[in-house]
Amino acid sequence: MGKEYKLKCKVPSDANLSAMFRRLPNPIHRHPLAEIYNYKVEADGFYFVDHLVDTKTASVALRVFIDAALSHNQTVEISEL
Repeated sequence: MGKEYKLKCKVPSDANLSAMFRRLPNPIHRHPLAEIYNYKVEADGFYFVDHLVDTKTASVALRVFIDAALSHNQTVEISEL
């Protein structure tokens, strides 16, 4: 299952989302073949799940989402679901 997070914020524009997506690390762990993290862009922010496969990579990805959210918001509410 993993750890699920909600980042409540104003979602950046499509152009800024494209830049964010390019900065994300590969979400697939090769050995064993498994998904490291996943996400969804929602109307009120981002949903992020860390599958606890590779914490270092998932942390980098979560930081990319936090940085993107903070680039367009004074504050971002992060909650563990």
